[in-house]
Amino acid sequence: MSGPAPLIYLIAGEPSGDLLGGRLMAALTEISGGTVRFAGIGGEAMREEGLASLFPMTELSVMGLVEVLPRIPHILRRVGQTLNDIETKAPDVVLTIDSWGFNGRIHKALTARGSRIGRVHYVAPMVWAWKSGRTKSLAKVLDLLLTLLPNEPAWFEKEGLRSLHVGHPVVEGGAGRGDGAAFRQRHGISLTAPLLCILPGSRHSETGKLLPVFKQTVALLARRHPELKLVVPTVETVAEEVERAVNDWALPAVVVRGAVEKFDAFAAADVALAASGTVALELAMAGLASVITYKVSRLSAFVATRFLGLSLKFATLINILVDQPVVPELLQERCNPQSLAEAVERLLLDTGARATQVEGARRALEILGFGGESPSRRAAESVLTFIRERKA
Repeated sequence: MSGPAPLIYLIAGEPSGDLLGGRLMAALTEISGGTVRFAGIGGEAMREEGLASLFPMTELSVMGLVEVLPRIPHILRRVGQTLNDIETKAPDVVLTIDSWGFNGRIHKALTARGSRIGRVHYVAPMVWAWKSGRTKSLAKVLDLLLTLLPNEPAWFEKEGLRSLHVGHPVVEGGAGRGDGAAFRQRHGISLTAPLLCILPGSRHSETGKLLPVFKQTVALLARRHPELKLVVPTVETVAEEVERAVNDWALPAVVVRGAVEKFDAFAAADVALAASGTVALELAMAGLASVITYKVSRLSAFVATRFLGLSLKFATLINILVDQPVVPELLQERCNPQSLAEAVERLLLDTGARATQVEGARRALEILGFGGESPSRRAAESVLTFIRERKA
């Protein structure tokens, strides 16, 4: 790429977006021969690729409509700080990743200010779950949208927003290449001991709701399966909270951090119990049968369904893609110790049920681009092409 090294301003607001951002940055660096520069906001994955975050990404990692309310004044201050930083650095493109609640404000403000900086968003909001008018709001403030699913561009292109399907980076993340035997040996877990992998989320708003429920779930499982072992992969945003919480669980839990340990834990485990999110796709990549759960405040759930038009047959992307309940989902009221323990026990005891889930999940992964070109590379090429076109 001729001329000054382009500056790409990236913004990720949560750990899953940070992972996408880290892989995208690596691909951008490789394709450009190291001639791109980065600025913006991200977490540990993006730091590893050379990003000096404007402020800690953890400040943006809040889920639930009601849970966000007390943080709004602080978040708005961070919006202003981010906008000022963008205008000072004058990047070639602002590339936001998921987290439309925060990133949408950035794009709307840049549009209102008459900014001529190119605006790209990576990961389309789930327009099949929200009122279709939301596509219009994105089209008004973006120049390019990069989508994970093949059916998404059509939703936005009809509103005049250039949209490209690049595939889901989970298929290239290494979740299916863990070493289970090495993990068990490293942590003193017998090869024959049943092992449950527990993933309570990556935001405090998630772990605060799920860790107490998981504690009671483990207590119920311990009565019937005292030989059960636990591993709890976590991330820096909530690691200290998770480590404190598991200290008094009825069964000893090994807490691990980092992608290698997490993926090795997936390979070692028999079943997983996880918060809904990108990790459900990683578990599918690892061929690990799972129970997916989630819980927000009752008021958040009511507002989402009653006033914002959120209506989903399924919450887990695996189930959405194949339109079948391949992965058990226990949400809101069903996110209770008795139901979770029963669902986990069913998978622990039924190898056929585990195999059926793994097979169904594989069909969904193929829709996401499993076996094809690297999604991160496709996304990076699209961004670099966008920059070149704007400079031409």
